[in-house]
Amino acid sequence: MGRAVEIVQPTELAEVPMLEILLLGPVAVCRNGRPVALARSRKLRALLSILVIEGRSVSRTWLCDLLWDRPNDPRAELRWHLSKLRQILDEPTRPRVLSDEDEIGVDLEGCVVDALQVLTVEQGHPPSPERLKDLAALYRGPFLGDLELTGAPAEQWLTAQRRRFASCRIVILKQLAAALPADSGDIEPHLERWLELAPFDVDAHRRLLDHLVSRGRIAEAGKHVAAVERLFADEGVSATGLREAWKGIRSRRAPAAVIEAGVREARPLLGEPQPALDGASAPAPQRSALAVMPFTTVEDHAVARGIADGLTQDIITRLAKLRSLSIIARGSVYAMAELSLPSVEAGRRLGVDYVASGTIRRDADRLRAQIELVEVPTGRIVWAEDCDAPAGNLLEALDELGDRIVAALTGEIEQAERNRAVLRSPASLDAWGAHHRGLWHMYRFTREDNAQAQHFFDRAVTLDPTFSRAHAGLSFTHWQNAFQNWSDPVVETERAYAAAAQSLFADEQDPAAHWAMGRALWLRQQHEQAVLALRESVDLSPNFALGHYSLAFVESQTGDPMEAIKASDKSRALSPYDPLMFGMLGSRAMAHLRLGQFEEAAVWATQAASRPNAHINILGLAALCLSLAGRIAEGQAVATTIRVTQPDYGIDDFLRAFHFSPDKAKLLRAAAVRVSMA
Repeated sequence: MGRAVEIVQPTELAEVPMLEILLLGPVAVCRNGRPVALARSRKLRALLSILVIEGRSVSRTWLCDLLWDRPNDPRAELRWHLSKLRQILDEPTRPRVLSDEDEIGVDLEGCVVDALQVLTVEQGHPPSPERLKDLAALYRGPFLGDLELTGAPAEQWLTAQRRRFASCRIVILKQLAAALPADSGDIEPHLERWLELAPFDVDAHRRLLDHLVSRGRIAEAGKHVAAVERLFADEGVSATGLREAWKGIRSRRAPAAVIEAGVREARPLLGEPQPALDGASAPAPQRSALAVMPFTTVEDHAVARGIADGLTQDIITRLAKLRSLSIIARGSVYAMAELSLPSVEAGRRLGVDYVASGTIRRDADRLRAQIELVEVPTGRIVWAEDCDAPAGNLLEALDELGDRIVAALTGEIEQAERNRAVLRSPASLDAWGAHHRGLWHMYRFTREDNAQAQHFFDRAVTLDPTFSRAHAGLSFTHWQNAFQNWSDPVVETERAYAAAAQSLFADEQDPAAHWAMGRALWLRQQHEQAVLALRESVDLSPNFALGHYSLAFVESQTGDPMEAIKASDKSRALSPYDPLMFGMLGSRAMAHLRLGQFEEAAVWATQAASRPNAHINILGLAALCLSLAGRIAEGQAVATTIRVTQPDYGIDDFLRAFHFSPDKAKLLRAAAVRVSMA
């Protein structure tokens, strides 16, 4: 099947092509300069894009597996979409959609395709500046615009292509910046676009500074350096390359006195960076980095030092398994400890955002640890606490202390990062910042905040498609939409599943990826598979509180209620101030309900409902458990509170959200009548 593609040269752009296919932005097809109407089907646009971009004939089976997750007859679906595609592309004397029993392709000879023109930059031969300008102008938005596809394979294909075309765009802008003179009046919009796509690319900042200085905009260049240094400092990115570039431009472009007058605001905010141990600059972490310094001990003997070293190593290992932070290896922190530097100075030399340090001592019957977490850029103490555990069994005591310290460190750092992200301009957020801005909104558990969280997680995965936790966060927002019935539960369930699959694809060792998959499988009513995925999350990291909580949630409804109680208790012990505490308490309440222990269920459910961010289904659980316990007046009071928030909420809404067996559903319906929730 032929597919020669016309590569339009600059002189030809004014000519109207017979058939033009536009994929860099919303999908569009034009014939003789006039738009062709497209059916509203997302799969039709996806099919057109796949056949064009793949560059070869593809098998029917591959297309069915890619685009249709679980239809009754995927080949029939494919045939219908091909018939619609032929109406769009085929000409009276020239069929362009070519197919046989096994393969499908498109004949693009004489066609103009914006995406295929852009891909010519992958060939390694920079086009002329005029051609680069034309290629840059082809981008009307991201690949396929805001088109969304459900199902993991299609999501993965679309994510990979968007990443590919974003990379091509950066290459075009880089080549354009290199081809145009620094003082060109045309270069600035391209530099700004480059920086928008790659805000931490020092070369982009260097070229913009060179341009500003060449145009005599010295003070503006100085302000840009100051703003970028603040951004780099906020994100824990080394500004050494930026400073060196600025120094070179100052010495090359203008007299020192003139530059100095314009850049007083651009002096380093946090001092010059310290060299790493090997004399090279510390690598800039993509995510917040933590150094756990060796614990010290007041007793100077081998046993005490062994206990301190064992606790240090245990904490480092547990934190690394969580995969939510960059953790400095044991060898580096011990080497730094030998220099006897203060925590902040050690953190600066290691290039980290946070440093944890502590002391440990063994009293007659207790093992006690004093811990302190410091934010390196500001020197602020983020968290400090005394922890202790019974010392009768030393290994159990170390295990208990390790659990509490790891959970506290991750919780405090996550909260600090969320608060920092909220205070920053949304436009300045990188993937890490966008992820934490998403978490801030996600934990507020309202429909509006959930939509905001989804926006920021979307941005995070667009900026860094390999960011597993951002995909997991995106899955959680779709899960909430389905669970709270904020939008079509069927569609949101599949979106939650697709995002969880992307999270696993990005990092199969991340416990959060298996957590997201377990929750998505629960939405799909695949309860046994959900439990397996959630057990995998806590096997990968026994300190992952959300994994234990979600195990409790699933087991409390359709599994073993005793296991649910254990998992609930574990999650609360690991994260006693968790934003999802209402769910941890509610899961235990549902386990007691399943066991017929209605008074205990009422106690735990009312605790869950008293949490400030408890959503309406938790309030419904409290009203029903109180009814089952015979506390009718209290249950009616909770039901009245529900009606103020959502007048139409009733037992049907509650049972749609949870997965109780028919006999328990019947019991709950009877309880609902007694508290006016029927």
